Amino acid sequence: MLLREIAHARAGDKGDISNISLIAYELKDYPLLEKYVTAARVKDHLSGIVHGTVERYALPALGALNFVMHHALAGGVTRSLALDAHGKTLSFALLSIEIPEPGQPDS
Repeated sequence: MLLREIAHARAGDKGDISNISLIAYELKDYPLLEKYVTAARVKDHLSGIVHGTVERYALPALGALNFVMHHALAGGVTRSLALDAHGKTLSFALLSIEIPEPGQPDS
């Protein structure tokens, strides 16, 4: 299943850093996010865009993960020639990650 089926995202950006919060619609789905959406997986999924480190912060009480992605905005929103390559676009791309459905074996 795609992450967008169990979570939504909020994004922000500052300079060349993008910040995305991935938030489970239902708290019961948070463990799936925590298990399958690692910093390494996000970095790999966005490898053509994120050229720096990706840090993940867990917020279990909110059912959310926060990702801070360095060198992700082609120099910064005001310096980049890319069209809309900032936070909102990256958050939508993040929601297209596939994870196993609950009760299904890992692939």
